Amino acid sequence: MRAFMDEDFLLSTPTAVRLYHEVAEKLPIIDYHCHISPQEIAEDRRFDNISQVWLGGDHYKWRVMRAAGIPEDRITGNAPDREKFRAFASVMPKLMGNPIYHWSHLELQRGFGIHDILTADNADVIYDRCNEVLKGYSARSLMKKFDVRAICTTDDPVDDLRYHERMAAETGMKIRVLPAFRPDRAVNIDKEGFAGYIRSLSEVAGRPLNSTAAVIDALCQRIDYFAGHGCLCADHGLDYCMYQEPDPRMADEAFAAAMSGKCPEPSLADAYKTRVTISCARKYAEKNWVMQIHFGCLRNINRPQFRNLGADTGYDAVNSQSGVSNLASLLNAFVENEGLPKTILYSLNPADNTAIATIMACFQGGGTAGRLQQGSAWWFNDSRPGIRNQLTELAANGVLGSFVGMLTDSRSFLSYTRHEYFRRILCEMVGEWVESGQYPDDKKYLDELITDLSYRNTKGFFGF
Repeated sequence: MRAFMDEDFLLSTPTAVRLYHEVAEKLPIIDYHCHISPQEIAEDRRFDNISQVWLGGDHYKWRVMRAAGIPEDRITGNAPDREKFRAFASVMPKLMGNPIYHWSHLELQRGFGIHDILTADNADVIYDRCNEVLKGYSARSLMKKFDVRAICTTDDPVDDLRYHERMAAETGMKIRVLPAFRPDRAVNIDKEGFAGYIRSLSEVAGRPLNSTAAVIDALCQRIDYFAGHGCLCADHGLDYCMYQEPDPRMADEAFAAAMSGKCPEPSLADAYKTRVTISCARKYAEKNWVMQIHFGCLRNINRPQFRNLGADTGYDAVNSQSGVSNLASLLNAFVENEGLPKTILYSLNPADNTAIATIMACFQGGGTAGRLQQGSAWWFNDSRPGIRNQLTELAANGVLGSFVGMLTDSRSFLSYTRHEYFRRILCEMVGEWVESGQYPDDKKYLDELITDLSYRNTKGFFGF
């Protein structure tokens, strides 16, 4: 029987063991999509205790705590941080099969040198040990500990990027912290608060925004501003992948309705979203940015809790009506508008993996390897079976060797172990294929493949 999460965790063959320990384990990290606070990096925040860095803002953990019967006061409420840690520890033994069980123990092992199995019985001891270790670490030193070379934060078009400016001006700052352009609030016209947001965008742009074209011009202006601050990518979060003929009159009708406080008809809203998205894509192509499109999410579906706690607190789910069938039309519109940027496509619905892989294959070309990418297993899918499924579908219907690899999509400075988790699963799967005779045991090409998928493809695709 194997020891729990030993050095060869998930590495089930000799080939997998060699590929991970000789190649993948030694590679640095580029985290091209995350929700880390640039302010906390710029100010090099220090954390008072493990709960702040481990449980604060982590809606993955909050969901399982609720499902295990933990009162909300010990999740997002005013209970002492030690009590919140104890509550999470009490849930841990129940999480067999959940990636949070493995992530959490990897974070304890790599971040704090603690190899004990976390339970309610030892929660106080581990809490104190972690806090002692944390005294020697800050936000930046935690990133250095995991050999993070670069990250892209998630930033609104109206952000002044002051913290990115501060870090870029530091001569001793060795980790690249770049903004990523996230225009969701200007695109998702059917969301609450749209009109107020457009007024904020108008103030930043320095001119009135009274039409769809004016909004597009303002976003393009902000894209130029972000590019001046080193931005390499944009990210669009959509509840579903929409496509509606981007008729200017329909788009403006939707805009007028939304600005008057009404929710536009779905077809009009989709015309607006489509027109703005196509225009943004063309601008990204001009800048040689990478466009990421996340879709297939039902957001904030528990409305009372959304009103109590706000967004990103654990009340989102997979959307079975993801709109993947519209993806072909949307990408084709990018091409016809002469604005198809390098693009990464993610659906929260794993049933879309084959569709994404086959649709994007129709738009490859132009001399760029993997110009269109199927994004890594995202959110509810970044478990061992979810990662294996995404990699298998991509390999079967595309070019696995061009894949840009893993990201954290996280708000925690400890979650870089998700890259290790991905790399172990990758080496496990490749090792199985080699040892079952499906791929030759060629050290040169295997080592290059693992290096590319763990680090080098990301670096080259984004231009870090």
